[in-house]
Amino acid sequence: MENPKLSKWLNEWLEEATITQMQEKMTSGELTSKELVMMYLHRISIYDKNIHSILEVNPDALHIAAALDTERKETGPRSALHGIPILIKDNIDTADKMHTSAGSLALKDSIALKDSYVAEQLRKAGAVILGKTNMTEWANFMAIGMKSGYSSRGGQVLNPYGPGQFEVGGSSSGSGAAIAANLAPAAIGTETSGSILNPSCQNSLVGIKPTVGLISRRGIIPIAHTQDTAGPMARTVKEAVLILNVLTGRDEEDPITRTNPLAMKDFTEHLRKDGLKGKRIGIAMDGFIDQLSEEKQKIFHDAVAILEAAGAEVIEHIEIPSAKEKWSYDVLTYEFKSDLNAYLSNLHPSIPTRTLDDIIQYNNENEETMLKYGQAVLIESAATSGSLTEAAYVKALEFDQFHSTERGIDYALIEYRLDGILFPSEEGSYISGKAGYPSIAVPAGFTSEGEPVGITFAGTAFSEPQLIEAAYAFEQLTKFRKPPVFGVE
Repeated sequence: MENPKLSKWLNEWLEEATITQMQEKMTSGELTSKELVMMYLHRISIYDKNIHSILEVNPDALHIAAALDTERKETGPRSALHGIPILIKDNIDTADKMHTSAGSLALKDSIALKDSYVAEQLRKAGAVILGKTNMTEWANFMAIGMKSGYSSRGGQVLNPYGPGQFEVGGSSSGSGAAIAANLAPAAIGTETSGSILNPSCQNSLVGIKPTVGLISRRGIIPIAHTQDTAGPMARTVKEAVLILNVLTGRDEEDPITRTNPLAMKDFTEHLRKDGLKGKRIGIAMDGFIDQLSEEKQKIFHDAVAILEAAGAEVIEHIEIPSAKEKWSYDVLTYEFKSDLNAYLSNLHPSIPTRTLDDIIQYNNENEETMLKYGQAVLIESAATSGSLTEAAYVKALEFDQFHSTERGIDYALIEYRLDGILFPSEEGSYISGKAGYPSIAVPAGFTSEGEPVGITFAGTAFSEPQLIEAAYAFEQLTKFRKPPVFGVE
């Protein structure tokens, strides 16, 4: 960079600077939001060509930042996110000059008519929406065997800790890779089943997958209303919590948010270094830990020992009765058509893609660019009625609800009198996802080859405060995260 001040901060300070530290510099007048955005634009231009995590940047980002700098001088900051650049997943609507496409070329020209609730809340808090992150196309609900992080619009996202070597995780892969590589302080991901937790574990990040209903889904390209939610991805628990504070609330346009008892909650109250002391944590192993390599299993066992050393009461080998049930994704198959068609029907009239059938037809007409992995999952969903009246759907829905709660998470919590459950990596995400329950992924170390490994704390509906306490205490004791080192070609 030509500016000597920015060049110095870029090389000596920015890489692992926290949101709190950025705010301190902006409050003192040492730094402006505009300068912060400029430094991140520089990092994106240099490093993202290796990992393909960002689809586009907001052309108004510098002007928005400058306006927020003026506002800070005149009336003070709006929140802890005032002037902070945030990246947002490409399935979340922003009514600006950026597109929202779920990674698909079929929607490459689609510009939202209205901000999503998430974008709305970020703007109200004074955040700068810096750009859109790449993702697994249609949130990995398109084809069997599609590689996590691949989209027709953005290509393959790579893990900055080992581009081409380690899985990047999906489907919020771009959000994970970008924040791991410090192309912004934090990002928003979305999850149906593991799509925040998995890339967080794979990129040494903190990912909060909230209770369905904590954050409105309005304006997010859906998979399934039963399980979908947005959530923050950041380098520390505190930074993720600062974003969670801004996003949580009630929205009359998303009925499930009316169940939210934490709408006015300040989650920073639960950033307690002794947050594990006295907590009863159940360790979920059977049916989960065998999915990991021996080296990753050892890292998980080491994490359990850390919980005990921190004063937690550890109950090992808890039983989750439904862990070995024959789960299906049938609920998603039925809900996807109904939910996606509703979303597509509200796009700008200039966009010809109005239904799931239109997407399938577009893909067939552009087979070479669109069907690298096929579209079997889209076709399967298109074969449903879209009315959600099928007996098979209702049966699958009731099965998932019962076995994920009363025979799943809630069973274990009640049976063993637990405050939370610890899963290796994100292995329990499918049960929590079907229940609509919260989870928090936290870095737990690295393999000998340098691949990040995480653990996940899970609980019942709206148990975010307890999970934040546990995750923060673990993080503060260990501080496993370290930034990736990768060359520039």
